[in-house]
Amino acid sequence: MISDYVFYRNFKQHHPIVERGEGIYIYDKEGKRYIDACSGALVSNIGHGVEEIVEAMYAQAKKIAFAHLSMLVSEPAIELAHMIKELAPGDLNYTWFVSGGSEAVESAVKLARQYFIERDGENSSKYVIIGRWNSFHGNTLGALAIGGHISRRKPYVPMLKEFPHISTHYCYRCYFKLEYPNCGLRCAYELEDVIKREGSKYIAAFIAEPVVGATVGALVPPPEYWPIVREICDKYDILLIADEVMCGFGRTGKNFAVDHWGVVPDMIVLGKGMAAGYSPLAGVIASERIVDVLKKGSGQFIHGHTYGGNPLSCAIGVAVIKYMLKHNLIQNAHEVGEYLGRAMRVELEDIPIVGEIRGIGMMWGIEIVKDRRTREPFLRKQNVASKVAKVLMERGVLVYPGSGAADGVNGDHFMVAPPLTLKKEEADEIVSLLKKGLEESVKILL
Repeated sequence: MISDYVFYRNFKQHHPIVERGEGIYIYDKEGKRYIDACSGALVSNIGHGVEEIVEAMYAQAKKIAFAHLSMLVSEPAIELAHMIKELAPGDLNYTWFVSGGSEAVESAVKLARQYFIERDGENSSKYVIIGRWNSFHGNTLGALAIGGHISRRKPYVPMLKEFPHISTHYCYRCYFKLEYPNCGLRCAYELEDVIKREGSKYIAAFIAEPVVGATVGALVPPPEYWPIVREICDKYDILLIADEVMCGFGRTGKNFAVDHWGVVPDMIVLGKGMAAGYSPLAGVIASERIVDVLKKGSGQFIHGHTYGGNPLSCAIGVAVIKYMLKHNLIQNAHEVGEYLGRAMRVELEDIPIVGEIRGIGMMWGIEIVKDRRTREPFLRKQNVASKVAKVLMERGVLVYPGSGAADGVNGDHFMVAPPLTLKKEEADEIVSLLKKGLEESVKILL
């Protein structure tokens, strides 16, 4: 074998060489089979090795693989934007294409700023973006600044422009020491407190994940949360940005997660499942109101990336959405996802290190604790989430670990979010392996 010069995220971790994938399964070079119980990083929504996508990829590559959107537009880009418009709620009609979630978030916050410049003039004071703690919006400096994942931010804090953050709806560890539903949704109304303190004339947007992903692990809000923050944003002339990079495109059992609460944001950030891992593809859906202001003003968005609207990636995006709709995968995510969640609660809730099992559709999280009664987390230095994920990987099931949610430093969880194609018997297999792996982990950790 040739020498390995890949720059890994973690040089101290062993990385088996992947050979191929089929459905929910991945096979390494040694022939070991893994269940992709996290869709990589909630990316592979339609599973691996889907022939229809390969055929669409080949057909478009034969025509043309690249054309710069500043000069030419492709039919796949036009078709994909139209398909997304049909899936999106309200007047979210226009899609700005990029290659990844971080780029998409950066695009959304820059669009928010330019919207107010175009509407109010170049002296507009609205530029501040309010984010939330225990959130993740990407690894570029702008996305890190508005995000709230402490460990990812910490090394780069001197390089970040600081923006205000509010608490998230982490009912299991409520920052305000309250209990839902008698809490009055204090976490949602904290947004109004910050707006008053900072001054609404300076605030351009509030950004949040409708279902929190990597930082906490499938954190579903109380049903009143998103209607409340929508109302607050409207009251103070602030744009609402829903980051659905992880939870969009059917992952939660609806087209988009905001559909669960009947809320129409001003922008939805897209990624991951948009092309389901078959090509790098992401984007921002913007409302008619926002785009209309630009059209009547300068007529241009002062932003752009080389691969925005790439014909090959867009053709793959079209094929992925067609496959999802043809095979009813959004409904399957709802039905089999809820089956998976119930099965995990039945089989795993009594395991001593399992603190909470939470989620919606095909997006679930398991919080790992040292003490179930007090909810005491393990210490960060114990690296528990990674240890549990390693045990599970050895048993042939891949999960998505995370840490730091409890207090910004300590706390462990992992996500279970298989492809939306999951069958009930495959869900049973996942739960069986999770149970064995978690029981083995108890012996190691306690």
